[in-house]
Amino acid sequence: MLKINWLRSGLGGLQWLFFLFTNTVVIPITVGAAFALPQERIQFLIQCSFILTGIACAVQAWLGHQRSVMEGQSGLWWGVILSLSAAAPSLGISLTELGGSLAIGILISGVITILIGLCGLATPLSRLFTPGVMAVFMFLLGCRLNIIFLEGMMGISSGSSDKASAIQPDVFLLAAAVAVFVAVLSAKARPAIAQYALLIGILGGWALHTMIFNNLSGTAHSGTLDASWFPLGEPTGGLNAGVIAIAVIAGLINTSNTFGALKGTDSIYEQEASSRQYKRSFTISGILAVISGMIGLVPYAPYVSSVGFLQQTRIRDRVPFVIGGLLFAAIGLIPAVSSLLTQLPLSIGSAVLFVTYLRLLGSSLQYFGQIHMDSANLYRTAAPLFIGIIVMGLPAEIFTTLPPLLRPLLGNGLLVGILLALLLNQVRSRSSLSTLNPNIKMKGE
Repeated sequence: MLKINWLRSGLGGLQWLFFLFTNTVVIPITVGAAFALPQERIQFLIQCSFILTGIACAVQAWLGHQRSVMEGQSGLWWGVILSLSAAAPSLGISLTELGGSLAIGILISGVITILIGLCGLATPLSRLFTPGVMAVFMFLLGCRLNIIFLEGMMGISSGSSDKASAIQPDVFLLAAAVAVFVAVLSAKARPAIAQYALLIGILGGWALHTMIFNNLSGTAHSGTLDASWFPLGEPTGGLNAGVIAIAVIAGLINTSNTFGALKGTDSIYEQEASSRQYKRSFTISGILAVISGMIGLVPYAPYVSSVGFLQQTRIRDRVPFVIGGLLFAAIGLIPAVSSLLTQLPLSIGSAVLFVTYLRLLGSSLQYFGQIHMDSANLYRTAAPLFIGIIVMGLPAEIFTTLPPLLRPLLGNGLLVGILLALLLNQVRSRSSLSTLNPNIKMKGE
């Protein structure tokens, strides 16, 4: 019986390993490409991502929130960083200046997150993230990230100003085929196969890309890594106050991931997460953010997508989760494996993640379902949603007439939408719209 239990834990650990891999590998590659880093430094980012993510998952499972919820590089942070890197030339900010400013902002936000955990501020903070705010957050996050993934599928590298930003039809057709295959496999295949759809899509698409185009995305390196502090840019010399402010704001908004992930798993674990679990989770996430800022990684947060993974596999035990995390960290310690993974074509990785993050619509609709759509709530929800989407579609050049301090903030549709949702939510009881029907309140508030 003991051998059977360990076999099940081992197989469950492999499933978690695949999940961690598919949600992590593309992030350092895209960030490295956006900041025009050399291949050796991108390889360093990949290894650090694997090691830190694996350790983070194990630590959160045993000392933090104590649930099988992936602690990974935040999608919100990822979207903000890639958006800023793409807009940097039109905003008159060099990539080095941007990287240094982001590092300072991430360090500050990390310290704030630690204080939220240590001081027990999670409970009052959770009141800000009502169903209306979370619905807007999930929807805009899906829009922002999938814009990035769709560009990647087209062969456009976000933030690479030295490359032509034109669609490559042959690259896009292959990426689109991979995306359709992964979506069909996830929806139609047996659960034993569907749970590996993302991994199958990455490996199969990678092989087809190599055979069809007969090239690799880079040159493998197995020698000394280009390891250094602040690889995206030294936080010395000229710093951009607007970028630092955006990073701090993004760090505060990033706390919504913790609430979404833990509240989402309450039904799975058949109990609500305690204030002690929230305290430990925020403290660990804050420490990881500080480390991330120093080594050039996207800051961390619990993954809301873990809820779907747990529902699909029905394995909520922590042992398989910890095994998967430790295996993932071990892969990061092997330079040959990490070097090989730097060759993953961005178009294929983007196609797989495009399918993955389409599921954010489901999370968004669940929150929308908790809102009673009277006139007040309709305007309160629609305004930040549409304004955020419209700002995302505006060219970055039109914001050059704004003060430099405000350009990165007002030019980011994701942050504009979420901040507006938070603002409208706070004035809901005092707004003139609420007087239309004062007896109706938002469900869940």
